[in-house]
Order: sequence, then C-alpha cells, then structure tokens
Amino acid sequence: MLTISRFVLIPVYLVLFFNGYIRTSFIILLVAGLTDILDGYIARTRKLVTPMGVMLDPLADKCMMIAVILSLLISEMIPWQAAVAMFIRDAGMIIGSAFFHFRGKLTVPANVMGKLTTVLYYFAILFIVFEFDFAITYLWYVIGVSFLTSFIYIFQFLLLNRGARAK
Repeated sequence: MLTISRFVLIPVYLVLFFNGYIRTSFIILLVAGLTDILDGYIARTRKLVTPMGVMLDPLADKCMMIAVILSLLISEMIPWQAAVAMFIRDAGMIIGSAFFHFRGKLTVPANVMGKLTTVLYYFAILFIVFEFDFAITYLWYVIGVSFLTSFIYIFQFLLLNRGARAK
C-alpha cells in the first residue's frame, strides 16, 4: 500500500507544481520520500521483502523522480542538459530492471549508494526550489554520483546473475 501511495502522489505533486505551489509540491515529494523509508523499514523488519516489492519500490522512486525532472525542466528551473542526463539514467534503470526481471534475472535491491544518491537528489531539488546560488552546480555533482551508483548496480547485477537463475 505504501508503494502504491507513492505512485498516487506523483499526480498530486504535478498538479501542485504546475499550479504555482512549487514549495508545497516539494513537501509532497518529501512525503513520498518518507513513505519510501517507512515502506522499506516495515518490509525489512517484518520480513515482507518480496520480488514484486523489490521491483515496484524503485519503480515508484524513479517515476516520481522523472516527474520532478520534467516539472523542473518545463519550468526552466534546471538546464535541459541536466534533465536529459537525469532522464537517461533513470529511464535506463527502469527499462533495464524491467527487461531483466521479465527475462528471469535476479534484481539487485537498493543499496547504500542508491539510497545516498536519492538523498543527494532531494537536497539538490531543495536547493533548486529555494533558489540557492549553488543549486545547479550541486545538481551536476549529484548527477555524476548517480551515474557512478548505476555502474555499481550494473556490476552487482552481473555478479548476482553469474550462473544464477531467478526462482
């Protein structure tokens, strides 16, 4: 239910953002992030981690992030080059994960680097929304970290699936 609620928050974020409630939309983004943390905590502590959850949880995160990227791009709050880099990375993660999941490959669950990248993105968005002078420079730093994180996930995926079969 918590993962599904994050999907529901995406249009709420977009409606608020495009109706001029940019800071309020950021609060919705934070609520989605806190829901993600709560969802992960409950799943791990109650041993409710499922293959479907392992796939849907990051999908909800990526879909929200794509909505945020597009909203910031359309409102000209970020340069198009940054939006393209972020979109390529997130879309690549979604498409790659779904492609390999449906081919019976094991999926790599979120790791510390992935969680750190998400937190860094939230700070970048905060800095952009509140118009800090260094916001775009910081965003580029986070984009670099996100690509490094993607390479780590790819490496982990290759190790995990070396000779292994998904059940």
